[in-house]
Amino acid sequence: MKRKSIYPLVFATAAAVMFVTSQPLCASKGDDRIESSFKKTYVYETLLRDNAVSVEAKDGVVTLTGTVPEESFKSLAQETAMGLPGVTRVDNQLATKAEAAAEKADTWIGRKVKLALLFHRNVNAVKTVVEVKDGVVTLKGEASSTAQKELTTEYAKDIDNVKEVKNEMTVATTPEKPERTEGEKMDDASVTSQVKTALLTHRSTSYMKTKVETRQGEVTLTGIAKNAAEKSLVTKLVTDIHGVASVKNEMTIE
Repeated sequence: MKRKSIYPLVFATAAAVMFVTSQPLCASKGDDRIESSFKKTYVYETLLRDNAVSVEAKDGVVTLTGTVPEESFKSLAQETAMGLPGVTRVDNQLATKAEAAAEKADTWIGRKVKLALLFHRNVNAVKTVVEVKDGVVTLKGEASSTAQKELTTEYAKDIDNVKEVKNEMTVATTPEKPERTEGEKMDDASVTSQVKTALLTHRSTSYMKTKVETRQGEVTLTGIAKNAAEKSLVTKLVTDIHGVASVKNEMTIE
């Protein structure tokens, strides 16, 4: 009697396991069918195949990624996917080539701005959030003072392809006074490389031919400046770079 009573329980357990494990299998097969069906459509075969369009289905949700020539192709791809059996929703992440190019340019600008801020000690790159959209830079985060906030704006504006800077940074209620310690001293090679890269990064000094030599943190600049204002600007930028103890600007003026 006891042995017979075990069989229904075993069968019920096995059936439950089969039900649970078969659901992902069925879903997976359905998703594979959706992806295959999309790639067999006339729209994909004729208009999208030669573009970088990828399709992925998961539990009936289709995600479209890649680039297309223009906005109408994004709509066309979405409507085609939405019309397939088993599709419950379409997450259209397609971008036009113009949008992709603009996004790439914005990413490049953002990295350059962040890099420029990292070089300078009188701004705080760590507490500054840099966002870029269509060449317009938005700065967020916290500045230790109004002067630091204004300097951050100034440095961001001096990056190639920056059209405008919107500084939305808040100013700390209790400003922290920066203190230089022995730990901030760095090797001359690192100082020189930072100075050279910083001068190349800033739009106002990127085309100048400036020679940089560093000895125990003292930076000596030689080369040619167009005028006294340009020479003064170089001194100002270099003085604010991490590891620079002093600056001797021996540049000649044209």
